[in-house]
Amino acid sequence: MLAVKPRIREISERDIDAVADLLTRGFVHLPREYWMRGLQRQTTRALPPDTQRYGYLLENEGVPVGCLLLIYSTKSIDGETAICCNVSSWYVDPAFRNYASLFASMTQRRKDVVYINVTPAHPTWPILEAQGFVPYCRGLYFSVPALSRSGRGMTIEAVAADTSSVAGLTPADLDMLKRHAEHGCLSLVCHTDDEALPFVFFHLRKRRGVIPVPALQLGYCRSIPDYGRCAGAIGRYLLRRGKPIVIVDANGPMAELPGIYSETHGRKYFRGPHRPRLGDLTDTELAIYGM
Repeated sequence: MLAVKPRIREISERDIDAVADLLTRGFVHLPREYWMRGLQRQTTRALPPDTQRYGYLLENEGVPVGCLLLIYSTKSIDGETAICCNVSSWYVDPAFRNYASLFASMTQRRKDVVYINVTPAHPTWPILEAQGFVPYCRGLYFSVPALSRSGRGMTIEAVAADTSSVAGLTPADLDMLKRHAEHGCLSLVCHTDDEALPFVFFHLRKRRGVIPVPALQLGYCRSIPDYGRCAGAIGRYLLRRGKPIVIVDANGPMAELPGIYSETHGRKYFRGPHRPRLGDLTDTELAIYGM
C-alpha cells in the first residue's frame, strides 16, 4: 500500500520534459520529439479565460507518474461562442493505473465547456459513453475530390504562416489559416465568383517503414457543403501534389462526392452544452501535434 496517496495538479511549463517522457513511454510508436513539439506549441497558444494550458499531472511523492493533455479553444457553434476542450492523450504508469479514473473527473468539472475526444481508441468507446460522452461523428468518408464535377472556374490559393493578406478573407479566417500553416498543415483558400472559402488539411504521419499515404484529412471548412461545392477545384490542386484522397468526418455516405464511407475508424465524441459540427478540427491535437 502506498504511504502517500498520489495527487493531481495542473501541468506547468517546467513539467514539459517529464510529460514528454511519460507520453513516450505510453505511446512507444511515437518519438519524444513528437510530444515536445506539440507541448511547445501549447506553450505559446492563446487560451480562453480560466482554462489550463496543458492539462493535469499525476504525482507520487513528487515524481510524475501520469498525465492528461487538455487543449482549450474558442469556437463558434450554432452562432454561439463556445469554450471547447479537446481531451487529448493520457498515460499512467502501470503501478498507478488504479488512479487513472481520477482523470475522468477532470473532464466533467465545468458544465459550460464542450469536451471533445477526436481520437478515441475503439476499446474506449463504451467507456466514454458510460461517462456521458455522445458520438457526434460516427465514421470517415474517403473522398476522391478530383473526380467531382464541382469547382469549375474556381481558383485555389495556398496560405503560408507569413501570408499578409488574402482577397475576400476575413482577418479571423486568415489568422486561423496562418496559425495552422505554422503547425505544418496545408491551408488553402478557394476563390469562387463571389467569395473566398477557407480550408485546412492535415497531413497523415508517415509510419516507420511504410510508404506515405496519398491522402489528407479535412481539418476545417465552414461547412461540409462548402467542401462539396469546391471539391473539384481542391481535388485537382491536390492531385497535382500527389494527394488524390481527402478523408472527411461523416455520419454517412456523401452522395455528391465519389468515395467510400466507413465506420471502422474516425468516431468522435463530445460532452457538454453544444454539439460540435463536422468539418472543424481546428486547434485540436490533430493540428497541434499532428495525425
